This record gives sequence, structure tokens and C-alpha cells, in this order.
Amino acid sequence: MVKGKFEYRVRYADTDQAGIVYYGNYAKFYEIGRTEFIREYGMTYKELEDMGIIMPVVSMNVKYIKPVLYDELISIETSVEKITGARAVFHSDIFNSDGELVNSADVTLTFIDRKTRRLVRAPEELTRVIDVNMKDN
Repeated sequence: MVKGKFEYRVRYADTDQAGIVYYGNYAKFYEIGRTEFIREYGMTYKELEDMGIIMPVVSMNVKYIKPVLYDELISIETSVEKITGARAVFHSDIFNSDGELVNSADVTLTFIDRKTRRLVRAPEELTRVIDVNMKDN
């Protein structure tokens, strides 16, 4: 399975009053992971948008395992579980600075034509980039 890895230092704005990452901010971490994953494997979100494609999130299945604290350096590991038709499922694992798994999520997105706001198939350019890299690993 192809994975992308990105490190992120938890900022004060990511935390609640107790200095623990606020649960709603994990969605931002998943987005960072997806964006960097796609970039790492040869494409960018901007290129998708320039093609007239947007990718809204339609569901997230999240497991909170351990808290993450202010100023901690986390690793966000992202992989593509599947791309079928007009949907893509990305998996993210977040590890704390000790290498412990602290959070895990599956995020499902759809491919939407920006102008018509209708579902479209995953762009061939994206599936080709991911397929090539999955075969190389």
C-alpha cells in the first residue's frame, strides 16, 4: 500500500483550554495528509481544481485513541484505500512524538464538477498517478 507521511507541530490554536488537540481539528490533520499525499505522488489539489473538480468530504469514521498535546510533533500517515467511480476513501493514522498511534480515520470524498455541482468519475489523471505508485511499491 502506498503511504504518504507528513509531520506537523501542534499549534496552540489546535488545542482546547487543557492543551489537548480539540477533536474537531483532526479533520484539518486528515486534509493536510490528503493534500500532501496527492502532492507526493505527482498531482496537487490545485491541479484538480483547475480541471474543474472539487472533492467534498461526505463521511468520516474516526477513532480517538490517545490525546495529542500542544507543541507535540505528530506524524500524519495517509493512504488511499480505494477510488471507485465518483468516490475516494483515504485512510489516515496519526502518531505522537513517541511513535504511538493516537488517532485513526477513514475519510470518504466525492468528485464533483465545480460548474454543474454533479458527481463525476475520479479524474483519470489522479487514478493513473495513484495506480502507478501503488504498483511501484
